[in-house]
Amino acid sequence: MRTHPPEVDPLSPSEERFLRSLTRLLAVLPRRLDADLVRHTGLSVTDYYVLVHLSEAPERRMRMSELAAGAAMSMSGTSRVIDRLQRMGLVVRERCPDDGRGWDAVLTDAGFEELENAWITHLASVRTHIFDHTDDIDLDSIADAFERMTKG
Repeated sequence: MRTHPPEVDPLSPSEERFLRSLTRLLAVLPRRLDADLVRHTGLSVTDYYVLVHLSEAPERRMRMSELAAGAAMSMSGTSRVIDRLQRMGLVVRERCPDDGRGWDAVLTDAGFEELENAWITHLASVRTHIFDHTDDIDLDSIADAFERMTKG
């Protein structure tokens, strides 16, 4: 037996426009950022953010499960990315020194150097596709709202 959702107010024209714009942005923006990075560095946005997470971790090392959670990826997706980055010499897998059962992803010096080079491309892409269009917007308020939306 199906239950009906509770009655809710329809979206206002502004809310509907915002929702449709956001939906389109979520589809288009990642592809644009990814295309810029791939074209100039050979790294995908996913590769880039995995390298960012590793670069910010103590000793540039993270347990695979923590990396997956931090990058909002599945374990299998994380493993595929790490495999690709390892073939490129940017990351190595090592046994966790704490318990020896799990695996850590470790950013190599070459990986850190590649990340530094990719950062310039990513920064230019983000400025072009995002921040060049946000002159009169309260970014902190939007960031707060996005953070509330993604909790839980």
